[in-house]
Amino acid sequence: MKLPMKLTRIYLFIISFFALATNSLQAQQTASQDSIVIKEKFGIRVGADLQKAIRTLIDEDFQGFEVLGDYRVYKDYYAAAEIGIEEKDYTEPYLDGTASGTYIKIGANYNAYENWLDMQNEIFVGIRYGFSSFSQTLNKYAIYANDSYFPVDIRETNQEFKSLNASWGELQAGLKTEVLNNLFLSVHVQLKVMISDKKPDDYDNLYIPGFHRTYDSSSFGVGWGYSLSYLIPVVKKDKKLKPLD
Repeated sequence: MKLPMKLTRIYLFIISFFALATNSLQAQQTASQDSIVIKEKFGIRVGADLQKAIRTLIDEDFQGFEVLGDYRVYKDYYAAAEIGIEEKDYTEPYLDGTASGTYIKIGANYNAYENWLDMQNEIFVGIRYGFSSFSQTLNKYAIYANDSYFPVDIRETNQEFKSLNASWGELQAGLKTEVLNNLFLSVHVQLKVMISDKKPDDYDNLYIPGFHRTYDSSSFGVGWGYSLSYLIPVVKKDKKLKPLD
């Protein structure tokens, strides 16, 4: 039995419509799978060095505090800075002294860790330029004598040397993990090299705030930090993820 021409056209239209709709849906699903989009946070992260705060509580010869921050400028690149204050009493053979002052370090970090979805963890390396302004106080010193028959002659002076400064380059490497939403714990190590060091007359900078212990035989120094910081999101940008094979 032959179908009327009008009815045949209706059937063909319906079949064509469903075929077109099916192809369109499959194309949308494929595009969706090929372009998973998440929101990445860009903002200011501020915090404090817990290591210095804890050391201040348990070490009677040290007082210090450091504020740190970074800003994500592009993908895995961050502008970073630290500002701090330190006072350290030190004892060396034949003398006791105190170093006191402030410091600032500015530079950048690079995150080498590939995060999954919207995670914000980091395995980072960074560089810094550090500058410190400080004073040294010679509290007391002992007169060296070959003859041990007499008691050691100790002189108390409390002589202060002001307007001192030093600068250095610094390499950092560390880990940073998001423990709660926007709250981060971080640990890192520091390798420093002295660039300039203004020393007082007839004395030496045995400890420099921000740089730490110095040595006559080397211009290098080391350090480490353990910090807690909070991310203040400023903008959120789309990030396309590749689908799993």
